[in-house]
Amino acid sequence: MARATFYGLRGKSLNTFIVWAVICPAYILFGWNNALAGGLLDLESWIRTFPRIDTLTTTGEQNADNSRVQGTVVSMYTLGCFFGSLSCIWIGDRLGRIRTIMLGAVLNVIGSILQASSFSLPQLIVGRIVSGLGFGALSATAPNWQSECSKPEHRGSAVILESVFISFGLALVEWVTYGASYASSSLSWRLPMALSAVWSLIVLSVISPLPESPRWLVKKGRLDEAKEVLSALYDTTDENDETRAIQDIQLSLAATGEGHFFDIFTNGKQRLFHRTCLAAAGQLFQQTCGIDTIAFYVSTIFQQDLGLSGVQSRILGAAVFTWQMIASPIGVLTVDRIGRRKLMLTSCLGMGISMAILAGTVSQPDNRAAIIVAGAFIFIFSGFFPIGFLGLTFLYASEIAPLSVRVPITSISTGVAWLFNFVVAEVTPVGFSTISWRYYVVWAVLNLFMIFPSVYFFFPETSGRSLEEVDEIFESTTGIFDTVNVGNNLPRKHIVKQGIALVEKDQELQAKQDGTKQATVELEN
Repeated sequence: MARATFYGLRGKSLNTFIVWAVICPAYILFGWNNALAGGLLDLESWIRTFPRIDTLTTTGEQNADNSRVQGTVVSMYTLGCFFGSLSCIWIGDRLGRIRTIMLGAVLNVIGSILQASSFSLPQLIVGRIVSGLGFGALSATAPNWQSECSKPEHRGSAVILESVFISFGLALVEWVTYGASYASSSLSWRLPMALSAVWSLIVLSVISPLPESPRWLVKKGRLDEAKEVLSALYDTTDENDETRAIQDIQLSLAATGEGHFFDIFTNGKQRLFHRTCLAAAGQLFQQTCGIDTIAFYVSTIFQQDLGLSGVQSRILGAAVFTWQMIASPIGVLTVDRIGRRKLMLTSCLGMGISMAILAGTVSQPDNRAAIIVAGAFIFIFSGFFPIGFLGLTFLYASEIAPLSVRVPITSISTGVAWLFNFVVAEVTPVGFSTISWRYYVVWAVLNLFMIFPSVYFFFPETSGRSLEEVDEIFESTTGIFDTVNVGNNLPRKHIVKQGIALVEKDQELQAKQDGTKQATVELEN
């Protein structure tokens, strides 16, 4: 029987193609859209077109009122993402992973066109909501698709590569908006908004022929297709291996039943509500560490809090995300070696300390040394974030969710991320204008006294386990406080299987050697 290929590729080559042709542009888009508006807020043409959200040339009550409107306009994108991710609860398993990603990409293209052609605030808001609806659906689905197509031993590094791509998108849009800022016309902001569509078009142009998730195919009863996909993804020709993999997926699916939306609010043996809370908490922590204060308003922070010029602020804003991109591979290289928990703990500890120091230094605007230290710790904070929270929370949510309800759980958890992304984008301008440097204290406290202890006591390690093995962690758990201990002590089956295979090979080799020796003895006799 001919071996299935996709774009003529199998195994490692196919997985590499998936990462660079689909996941890469999709998550560059993530970073691009998140930082896009923040880099435009101080442009003269932008202020002329949308004077209602001008906070740079206004003062007093008008400034406070405009800051509230600005926060709302900027955050409309994330509100759209919230509803887009929740829509996957109903459409995710109906359309499948590939078609849901395609739908999200199409909506983002439409939203980009609406934003780039805006001449009024209402059109800009509608464009941001439509773009958000699309990317919300895409961001809730792509990590599922990628994790369900990856091998256990490489799944972490494969999925967390998203953090590198997000950071690249953040850095790239900052440099593009900086370069475009030299145009005196509306091209200075229309071009960056239009370029958002390019990344979606790349995804749309390549994704359709690629393999659907084998686990989704099994769930839909399309077993022959699932075998072909597994054969191609793992580059195996042994039908027994494919059959065993299918059986493992079917057993996991049978253990959790068909899976309905309201099942995730019940516990039972599978502890579905427990898993839902962990997935949502991880995504909540991604937003409540303070990163969106930096991502959306980094140029504003440099300009208003550190007293730099507009040009200096845009250059340093781009440099911050360039540094974040450089730091991102640390997580990629260590997530499968060190594990998820240790990276999250290290990351939130570093971010909490950075925010505390930032608060102390920004409170001294006339102290040049303090301002330099503040700028340095914006960079340090941005270096710690991608190590444990940028892509890892999407990975973790997809890992701990069982196949039967993976889409509802990851949709809700991603929705939580976008909802609090919206909240942060909405309140940050008001926070800066009302409590000033104390706003950074909020993020320091959340990192050190909420996120760190929560991860330490409640988040089990999933590194190196198949998705079906992760199910066993929760099946063996009796309460929320013993999950970490169970995760640390439960044997890893795929390692056991590899050991058995090595023993069998050694036995086979030994038998051959014994046979050769026997034949030699007989020949000599």
